[in-house]
Amino acid sequence: MKITKNEVSKIGTLSRLHLDESDISEYELQLNKILDYVEQLSSLNTDGVETTSHVLKINNVMREDSAAPSLSRKDALMNAPDHTDKFYRVPKIIE
Repeated sequence: MKITKNEVSKIGTLSRLHLDESDISEYELQLNKILDYVEQLSSLNTDGVETTSHVLKINNVMREDSAAPSLSRKDALMNAPDHTDKFYRVPKIIE
């Protein structure tokens, strides 16, 4: 599968990138090299190879999730620059 200059230009437009003709030619070459390499990898025999999500065997160390007392409303609002009795007050961002 080869990528054409028109496809590179379309990808640039969708990515909101301004690409001149030299950029398009360079990216066309680079993308086609990547696709050729992926095609080469696809031809490898992977029978009997286990799938992995990480190259190292890692076990996450997780603490037990347990309920603990939280801040009171008064303490949580204490450092807010602007608030009501119950809520933070923030500037309006939607017109």
